[in-house]
Amino acid sequence: MRISLDATPLLDTPTGVGVFTREVLRRLGARPDVDVTAFSFSFPRRRSLKQVLPPGVDAARFPMPARVVRPLLLGNYPVVIDWLTGPCDVVHGPNFVTPPTRAGVEVVTVHDLTFLRFPKMCTIDTLAYPPLIRRTIDRGGWIHTVSEFVANEVRDAFPIDPERVVVVPNGVNPPSADGPGRDAAAGQRLARGKSYVLAVGTVEPRKDLSTLVSAFDQLAADDPDLRLVIAGPDGWGMETYTEAAAAARFRDRIVRLGWVDDDQRTALMRGAAAVAYPSRYEGFGLVPLEAMALGTPVVTTATGALPEVVADAAVMVPATDVDALAGALASVLGDPERRADLIARGHQRAASFTWEATADGLVDLYHQAYASR
Repeated sequence: MRISLDATPLLDTPTGVGVFTREVLRRLGARPDVDVTAFSFSFPRRRSLKQVLPPGVDAARFPMPARVVRPLLLGNYPVVIDWLTGPCDVVHGPNFVTPPTRAGVEVVTVHDLTFLRFPKMCTIDTLAYPPLIRRTIDRGGWIHTVSEFVANEVRDAFPIDPERVVVVPNGVNPPSADGPGRDAAAGQRLARGKSYVLAVGTVEPRKDLSTLVSAFDQLAADDPDLRLVIAGPDGWGMETYTEAAAAARFRDRIVRLGWVDDDQRTALMRGAAAVAYPSRYEGFGLVPLEAMALGTPVVTTATGALPEVVADAAVMVPATDVDALAGALASVLGDPERRADLIARGHQRAASFTWEATADGLVDLYHQAYASR
């Protein structure tokens, strides 16, 4: 089977979509039953695509600039991906958008519906997704979601046969026994302290780090050694976080690291006393799953797909509830027996999510979609 897959997310600072794209391509490239060609809609960085692709994945013959593609996709002009990659059976868009193919079928991954549920938390580009998704549906495309929660939202929001919405969850990489990220002490050096609560992700309103800052202010009053470490790139609308951090009573113990690489991210998670994930809405939740795989207790919100992903292996609180978040973190930090139980449950839960299973599920979806043409 010939697969064309949009690898544009690999050319940006890695986020959840970038991790998904990278890990899926690694598994697909190693399979003998599929031929994978990656393409990108990012003309200025066309020369770097080959450099980021894993073994077994070919690069498209020609690039196409994103500023040209988007108006074409929104208009009535077909951007047939075969022009870039050659004929394909399936074209997969892992980031909400997919162009048409001449003889194959489209599969588009919808990670969440933030653009419909919380439009004020979205950029202009993100708000353009709904009509693009509808066009994929109108052309007979299939939708892949990473959780049952999102699948049900998609079925409610878009005019599509429910059977053409297929759930294939994300995976998580098992902890490595070697490499720079294995050392918790390295994470503690980055955090500038041995006792810290860690938040990982792009700083944007949906992640609600301002609530975490307020919760940390409560905890820090009783623990002079505790720090809050926030690792992740700057996003849009980060003024809310910036203002909260500036107003925090214990702002001198808030460590803002910015983007960190995979090894640093792993080391920070290993060294943390807890990982906090106070998101207002999530279609999956890779960060909590990664933390649980590494043996770090997680406190997160009972919103979106997070309960589906973490099950009983994390402490969940209502979104935007400062007192509940502070109380949950305090209980995790101060109760060794509860920590041990969460760590054991987290290991067990994370082990049920693998990228190999994700790739298997996607290939099954590809065959199902192609057979329906």
